Amino acid sequence: MSTRTAVDIRIPADLLPADGRFGSGPSKVRDGQVAALAAAGRDVLGTSHRQAPVRSLVARVRAGLAELFSLPPGYEVVLGNGGSTAFWDVATVCLVRERAQHLVLGEFSSKFAAATAAAPFLADPVVVRGEPGTLPHLGEVGQGVDVVAWPHNETSTGVMAPVVRPAGPAPADGGPLVLVDATSGAGGLPVDVSATDAYYFAPQKAFASDGGLWIALLSPAALDRVEEVAATGRWTPASLDLAIAVENSRKDQTYNTPAVATLVMLADQVEWMLARGGLSWATARTAASSGIVYDWAAAREWATPFVAEPAARSAVVATIDLDGSVDAAVVQDVLRVNGIVDVFPYRSLGRNQLRIGVFPAVEPADVRALTTCVDHVVAQLRKS
Repeated sequence: MSTRTAVDIRIPADLLPADGRFGSGPSKVRDGQVAALAAAGRDVLGTSHRQAPVRSLVARVRAGLAELFSLPPGYEVVLGNGGSTAFWDVATVCLVRERAQHLVLGEFSSKFAAATAAAPFLADPVVVRGEPGTLPHLGEVGQGVDVVAWPHNETSTGVMAPVVRPAGPAPADGGPLVLVDATSGAGGLPVDVSATDAYYFAPQKAFASDGGLWIALLSPAALDRVEEVAATGRWTPASLDLAIAVENSRKDQTYNTPAVATLVMLADQVEWMLARGGLSWATARTAASSGIVYDWAAAREWATPFVAEPAARSAVVATIDLDGSVDAAVVQDVLRVNGIVDVFPYRSLGRNQLRIGVFPAVEPADVRALTTCVDHVVAQLRKS
C-alpha cells in the first residue's frame, strides 16, 4: 500500500461530483442559502432580535418547522441559544424530574447520559449501552424513571434508531417523557413527532445551517413538566431555563441574541424542503443517497457497511469500513486534494472507515460520483 505521498493522485474532472462536501456536520450549505443570507443584509443582520424583522424571521422558522413535521395539536416549536449539547443540560435541569433512562448508541448519546449521571439532584440513570455500530434495545422502563432518551441517529457511528414510545402508560398517566436527540436525523429521517415529547436538534445537519441554536418540538406533557419542575424551586441558570425559552419562543424571539445568520439559512432550507414535497421528499432523497453508498460497499470486496443490521443503517450518515488493504486515511487525503471533503470517521471511533453525510442538500448524483472517485483512488493506490 502506498504512503501518504499518494496525495498527488489526480482524479479525472469528469468523475468528480459537482459539489464535494459530504460532511456529517457541519454539512453542505446550498448556494441558495448563501444568496438568502446576502439578501438579508441590513434587514436583519446586525439588528435587534427583539424587533419585528428578526422576530418575523423566527416566526418563519417556527411555522416552517411546524408544517414540515406536521406538528400535532398542542405541540410547540421552542428554540434557544446553544446547540444540542446545551439542550442536554436544559433537559437535565428542566425535564428530568427524578431519574432518566438512556439508550446509548455512541459518543453523542453517551454525553446526555453523562449529564444526568452528574446532576446531584437526580438519581443515577438507567443506562442501556450497545457496542458501536449496533442498535441495543431500550428494554423495560426502570423503576422511578420519568424520562427515556435516545438519539434518532447516532452521528458518530451511523446507527439509526426507531422513534416509538416504549410500552406502558403515556406521560399523562404517569409514564415517562420521551426525549429524542434528532440533531442529525431531523429533516432527513421519517418521524411521527407524536411518539415523542421533545424532538430536539441543532440546525447544522439536514437543515444545512450553522450552529448556535437548539430547536425542540415539545409536547403538551413536556410543557407541563417544565412548569412542574420549575415549581419545585430547583435552581436553574437562566441560560438553561426551559420555561424562559418557552416564554420567549411564544414571542418569536430568544432569551439572548441568537445567531441570526443561522436563522436565515435555516428558514431558507426549511422552505426549500417544503417547496419540494416536505419531509416525505427529503427522506426519500436521503434514502436514495444512502442506498447508493450501501449498495456500492456491498459490491466491493474491500468495503463493508459498519452497521451490520440493515434496518439500523442510517439514511443520513453512512459509515463504511475499509479492509486492511486500503488505508482510509490515505483515501481521505487524496479525496481532499481533489476537492472532496469531510468523509473521515468520528475521531474517537478509531476505525479504518469512511463516514459520508448524505443529508437532503446533497445531490444523489454527487453521492454516486463520490463512490466512483473512491473506486478510482483505490485502483491508483493499488498500482503504486
